[in-house]
Amino acid sequence: MHPRDEIMGTMERIYRYRMTTTSGGNLSIRDGSGNIWITPARVDKGSLQRSDIVCVRGDGTVQGKHPPSSEFPFHKAIYHARPDVQAVVHAHPVALVAFSICQQVPETRLFHQAHTVCGKTGFAAYALPGSEQLGNVIAGQFQSGCDSVILENHGVVVGGESLSHAFQRFEAFEFAAKTIIKAKQLAQVRYLSDSQLQQAHSRSVELESFDPSTASVEERELRKELCDFIRRGCRQRLLISTEGSFSARVDSASFLITPTHQDRESLAIDDLVLVQQGCSESGKKASRAVLAHKAIYQHHADVQAIVFAHPVNATAFSVTGEVFDARTIPESYVFLRDVAQVPYGVQYQSDSQIADYVSAEVPAAVLENDGVVVTGSSVLDVFDRLEVLEATAEAVINAKAIGDISVMPAEVIDELRTAFNIR
Repeated sequence: MHPRDEIMGTMERIYRYRMTTTSGGNLSIRDGSGNIWITPARVDKGSLQRSDIVCVRGDGTVQGKHPPSSEFPFHKAIYHARPDVQAVVHAHPVALVAFSICQQVPETRLFHQAHTVCGKTGFAAYALPGSEQLGNVIAGQFQSGCDSVILENHGVVVGGESLSHAFQRFEAFEFAAKTIIKAKQLAQVRYLSDSQLQQAHSRSVELESFDPSTASVEERELRKELCDFIRRGCRQRLLISTEGSFSARVDSASFLITPTHQDRESLAIDDLVLVQQGCSESGKKASRAVLAHKAIYQHHADVQAIVFAHPVNATAFSVTGEVFDARTIPESYVFLRDVAQVPYGVQYQSDSQIADYVSAEVPAAVLENDGVVVTGSSVLDVFDRLEVLEATAEAVINAKAIGDISVMPAEVIDELRTAFNIR
């Protein structure tokens, strides 16, 4: 992809996710010739055109119809300090800005994926925006090995080996910050130890491969449905590009699942991995959560779809140990029943224990420091439940700012169970 197109597409995504404003933020790419492609100064970030992107060549000459971003000096300084960095994202997402004005850096040990994706984090003291001094301060943090840097009273700067890599870091860092803010409204936040992080990072999933036959019409339709709902989940912020796995049963011996290390929102139907009789479609690599999905399908014939996800509000419960109670409104209880609590690391093991925590009767569970898992009778059913779970979690967190939470009494729950034939 040409740098112009990559910058334009990434900025459109950041703006759509409300992670920057019309006038805020800037992106850049360093190409193989040492040229820096960057967003322009004073141009609406919500309607960037390909021709708006500016190229600053190695000799300092500028190619484009606009001047480069006023923050160009710190982009240049980062590239000089870190030869391995080939793209930079700077923006003002609200959660990371909140940390910046409190002179704090979010702790990414909330869950293993955020800790891995964000890399080493740092803090740059305030300097005038657009100044050489700011460039020197930020470059100093990157030179010390930082990949994601909070700017005091300003925002965040993230670097990566590509623009997609930098965007993933940026998104994961903001997600961690949002989760901490939400979690602090519930209880004390619980972070992972080195040994717990190692437990997640060291798991290895190696499935034998097989060459699948031509996909049936039904399988192709299921692939499309999964991709559509995964994209929808990303756009509704129920999923992010680097976290979560979604699967759907094809038949009693096979299921489709998201691949590992691929941007969730941009998945195409051929990217999904078919798992059959415990073997993986050749030439593809299934999500590292594949064994957990497999265990649930094997133990529960009525489960037709599964999602492991990290929506911010529900994940706030997972990183505090606060019990999630769905007995708040009728819809929440009817859809979610009594939500289970899963101890840390159960889903990483190969002994099928995760299947003991969810079923048709207990369709959802909170995973200690790893988001949630939701099961259902179809892809639509699972997505609907995930939405209800996140909406309920947000309502409960918001309610705590108002007063005491009132849960429905036992007689109301019994009435619901009878009316909706809940076992």
